[in-house]
Amino acid sequence: MDIKQIIDEFKKMDTCCVSDAADRLGIPCGLYGIKPVVKGTSFCGQAFTVHYVPCGTVKGTVGDFLDDVKPGEVVVIDNAGRDYCTVWGDLMSISASARGIAGTVIDGVCRDLPTIYRLQYPIFTKGTYMVTGKDRVQVDQVNVPVAVSGIQIKPGDIILGDDTGVIAIPLEAAEKVLEVSLEIAKKEALIEDAVKSGKGLKEARASVHYHSLQTHVEQ
Repeated sequence: MDIKQIIDEFKKMDTCCVSDAADRLGIPCGLYGIKPVVKGTSFCGQAFTVHYVPCGTVKGTVGDFLDDVKPGEVVVIDNAGRDYCTVWGDLMSISASARGIAGTVIDGVCRDLPTIYRLQYPIFTKGTYMVTGKDRVQVDQVNVPVAVSGIQIKPGDIILGDDTGVIAIPLEAAEKVLEVSLEIAKKEALIEDAVKSGKGLKEARASVHYHSLQTHVEQ
């Protein structure tokens, strides 16, 4: 299965099911504290990673990398959880939306919510704040391994976000995680059908061994 097919299949999944699959495989994936700015938005795509550092005596740039992001990619910004200045605002949201970028994840905060709401742009952060990052932080590297909420994210890893939050799946494990996700989704659908037909939840769960679906199994 090629990467486009894998992403298309993940787009049909929710983060909870995929997180359970990653748990079974022993892969940490949940980006703690990252939440959608606009409820009802979602995305799935490969990571374009950006790393920020505090400014020195010579000031650097904050958003010029955006021209290098391909349509369908997810911008993943490691701003070390800084909440005292933003690294994303209205002009970046407008540009990203126009370019077909799938979404943005920030270990930090964003601003200019009216524009983000109007665009319905999928951006997931640790909060919002109005103070600019210009002359406070700067990009020092792009497309290198970064961290969001203590989870390593490499360029090309698959990032999936919905109303529940965001998860990151290592590219090298994506096909296996998808396989297990599909299995879990199928069994949960069987439980749902059984409950709707009048069976008790305990009986319905037992019929598909629900309590072991997410249990880590050594590969």
